[in-house]
Amino acid sequence: MRRALELASQGIGAVEPNPPVGAVVVDDSLRLLGEGFHEGFGGLHAEVNALRAAGESARGSQLFVTLEPCNHQGQTPPCCDAILQAGIKRVVVGAADPASHDDVTGIPRLRDAGVDVEVGLLAREARVMIAPFTKLMTKGHPFVHVKWAMSLDGRIATRTGDSKWISGEESRAVVHQMRGRMDAIIVGIQTALADDPELTARPPGPRTATRIVLDSTARLPLESQLVRTAREAPVLVFCGSQANADAIDSLTKAGVEVVRCPESEDQRPGWGMMLDELGHRQMTNVLVEGGSEVLGTCLDANVVDWAHVFVGPKILGGRDSLSPIGGVGSAQLADAFDLEPASFLKLGNDVYIEGPVIPAIA
Repeated sequence: MRRALELASQGIGAVEPNPPVGAVVVDDSLRLLGEGFHEGFGGLHAEVNALRAAGESARGSQLFVTLEPCNHQGQTPPCCDAILQAGIKRVVVGAADPASHDDVTGIPRLRDAGVDVEVGLLAREARVMIAPFTKLMTKGHPFVHVKWAMSLDGRIATRTGDSKWISGEESRAVVHQMRGRMDAIIVGIQTALADDPELTARPPGPRTATRIVLDSTARLPLESQLVRTAREAPVLVFCGSQANADAIDSLTKAGVEVVRCPESEDQRPGWGMMLDELGHRQMTNVLVEGGSEVLGTCLDANVVDWAHVFVGPKILGGRDSLSPIGGVGSAQLADAFDLEPASFLKLGNDVYIEGPVIPAIA
């Protein structure tokens, strides 16, 4: 099953809005006969790829798969058909399918056909693997990642606003890989004005993220890199009711999509409505990159699922230096958000900390 999970991870970024899935076929002595994963949206599922790799040796063998085999006709035939036709005698499943369609009956169908089915091996790891898919299927919202780089004393910029670079090249390479697996990258208008970012993955990844700017008054400059490249990679501006109609028209003519949405109490586009819209577009993973106020309001709204934090060995100091998280924040330490469990990775001289925030993935 661990090998199946490793295989599944290779599909992240290429299969969405489908879930990443891996499968391994073994004999009774656990000798590998075939393996495969879901390689791309619309392509063959993991089980079929693994069974094809095993060939005739699959008959009478065991299949380990990270997610319940499908029993419905989608862009490909039901995987249960392939499993039964191959003569598999035992199927070990990591996680049950959370999808809301009426044909989530893979496990009962296999059992009814006489296949020995075990469910729940490495269940937590399997559920983490499909957590973005689960959220999209059950709540209609994308999985929200937040990312920031900060100094040892918790600053994202000096008192003059200088921030390049707090993290090292290894950390920045990880961020670009992350961007290449996202459906959208979100920043606030202050970040767009101060940094004039392009928000692309270099080198390109399997996905081309929509660049999203939270811009209440639609003041994103037409000469900005985002607008100038809007016809090469999508740009979406969420604005409020007070946005100037002429500014919206100019952005639209430049190739930017502008969506008006109801504001929250602070006159900013509300997270609930924005995530409704992105979920409607079948976006599965979105990355919020900042700035401080956008990250703060995102946490205040309790919509963050996963945090990626890069800590560089620098001490900036200064009472006016920016911290990564603005917004209202927690009133009591007991209300603070925990990364549980958190993982730690050394990248050059930096430390990369990541883990689930809200909700905790059981």
